[in-house]
Amino acid sequence: MTLIAPKLSDDALAADIEAADPGGGIVLWWLGQSGFLIKSATQRVLLDPYLSDSLTHKYEHTDRPHVRMTRLAIDPGRLRAIDVVTSSHNHTDHLDGETLTAVFASNPEAAFVIPEANRDFVADRVQRERTSPRGLRDGESLTIDGVTIHAVPAAHNEIDRDAEGRCKYLGYIVQIGGVTIYHSGDTLLYPGMAEMLRPFAVDVALLPINGNRPERRVAGNLFGDEAAQLARDIGAQLVIPCHYDLFEFNTESPALFVETCRKLSQPYRVLECGERLAIDPASAK
Repeated sequence: MTLIAPKLSDDALAADIEAADPGGGIVLWWLGQSGFLIKSATQRVLLDPYLSDSLTHKYEHTDRPHVRMTRLAIDPGRLRAIDVVTSSHNHTDHLDGETLTAVFASNPEAAFVIPEANRDFVADRVQRERTSPRGLRDGESLTIDGVTIHAVPAAHNEIDRDAEGRCKYLGYIVQIGGVTIYHSGDTLLYPGMAEMLRPFAVDVALLPINGNRPERRVAGNLFGDEAAQLARDIGAQLVIPCHYDLFEFNTESPALFVETCRKLSQPYRVLECGERLAIDPASAK
């Protein structure tokens, strides 16, 4: 199988990241799966990066092979000047030891934001001191050098809490460069979700569209029509789909997402892996 080529990759992507001028807003790049890089004039935030073949190697000789569909966009060690890195939950495509150890080797001062419930697991996987990550419970917020992150629950497939009531799966509302971004992590719809998110006045929603099919034997996500409807229900000014075109067994076409956005008159943008998008806060409102 011929792998899907990213819009930009390797040297070209690294050069694009350095050259991009966010002005008074932000520039973002989709790095594949649920990974995004967000750059403002002063900060860079890396959301849930998966930039390795660790899962392909892990499941190569099993009945659930993770056959890659899109070529790796960039070596994670080439991502520089990163201020904040997030992991929304413990699944490897959102908490990859190979990716994160390389990122932190190049960015040793970067803050690492995680669900507080996952602290011990995270510390072991990424080989960092247990006290190093910045843990959040749902409903909590923190600000790191001008970037504010609010934690909200995610249902994958349920809102799962530890013995102390802390969510193991989170979404993040990220406020950077005058733009409010909702990165849902992996999630299904749950009661009260739209009502909880609407007050954040989301400019850009980053939502999974690979769906929920039990025969895949993995926890599910929104289908494309659900992602479009959720974006509409929370008043998102723009929605971008993610979490597809990485593994053959766990993907969906963005066609349903696009069709539903058009029916709902919901503004959307489908990015190629490695493609950039500039967002001006004035036009996002």
